[in-house]
Amino acid sequence: MKFRSSLVVVGIAIALLGGCRNAPIYNVSEAPVVANKKAVTMDDVEKAIVRAGAALGWQMKPIEPGLIEGQLHLRTHVAIVNIKYDTKNYNITYKDSTNLDYDGTNIHKNYNGWIQNLDNGIRAQLTNL
Repeated sequence: MKFRSSLVVVGIAIALLGGCRNAPIYNVSEAPVVANKKAVTMDDVEKAIVRAGAALGWQMKPIEPGLIEGQLHLRTHVAIVNIKYDTKNYNITYKDSTNLDYDGTNIHKNYNGWIQNLDNGIRAQLTNL
C-alpha cells in the first residue's frame, strides 16, 4: 500500500512540474493600429496602450513619444516589456523579467499569455478610438 501511495505522489509531482514548462518567448511585431476614427494621433495611441495595460494590472510608463515601458508584478514574478508604437503599428517586445526562468530564448509559458492578453487589450482600446 505504501508503494502505491508513493507512486501516486510521484505521479502528481511529475504532472505539476510538467505544467511549469517554458516556451519560446512571444513578441508582438508590427501589429496594425486599427481605429474607428480616420486619423489617430500619437497621443491617441499612447492613451489606448496605457488604458489597456492598466486594465490588466500592468504599470505603464511612457518613456518618450513612441515608447512605453510596461511592468507586470504577479506574486514573485515580474515581466517588463517595451511597447514601441506610431500611428500605423505597435510592437511589444521582452525587456526583462524576474522569476520567469528566461534563458535567452524560452520563458515561463504564463508570460506568453500575459503578452497575448495585453495585445488583445490594446487592440480593443484602439478599436474604441
